[in-house]
Amino acid sequence: MRIKVDDTVEVIAGNYKGVRGTVQRVIPGKNRVVISGVNMVKKHQAPRATGGRSQAQGGIIEFEAPISASNVMLVCPQTDKPTRIGIRRDEDGRRVRFSKLSGQDID
Repeated sequence: MRIKVDDTVEVIAGNYKGVRGTVQRVIPGKNRVVISGVNMVKKHQAPRATGGRSQAQGGIIEFEAPISASNVMLVCPQTDKPTRIGIRRDEDGRRVRFSKLSGQDID
């Protein structure tokens, strides 16, 4: 997966098209990412015992749900536009991500 945690991405498809946010979590097994402020859902949760005398508070919880990684594009730091990502080797043989738009290294 070429998108990593703390990358700034833009949603290119779906209900949140055009919205930018930072990647909070990456789920490579399911090819999904969680982006701050995108795909907010509400979950009704019942109170549960926590093992002690107190209970975890129930109620309506709002959180970001994962979206498909194919629906987001990395924002190029140099041009501030969405770009595709390529991978090449540097002089030391390490893998480096680069912007296909500007040709500059991202990492």
